[in-house]
Amino acid sequence: MSKAKPPVKLVAFDAARYLDDDEAIAEYMTAVLEANDPDLLLLALGDVARAKGMAQVAKDAGLGRESLYKALAPGAKPRFDTVMKVARALGVKFTAHPA
Repeated sequence: MSKAKPPVKLVAFDAARYLDDDEAIAEYMTAVLEANDPDLLLLALGDVARAKGMAQVAKDAGLGRESLYKALAPGAKPRFDTVMKVARALGVKFTAHPA
């Protein structure tokens, strides 16, 4: 009889770990915007903010760190100007193209 193998421990996926350059961030945000899901957009902005450092992003956006966390929390309904401030602080620019 063989010994049972110990269960494999998996680490939860964290997109922020892979957003290490501007090109990766741009590709990620483009894919998220194509999904047309506002909650997914907030999640993605949060991923990028964590990758860049929440405290610095909050400072660059002119927000408190707690306010940034609240604005990007699941189910949050931040104002459009808040989303734009965060995007600007992340170095992300939204563009429009014909559908």
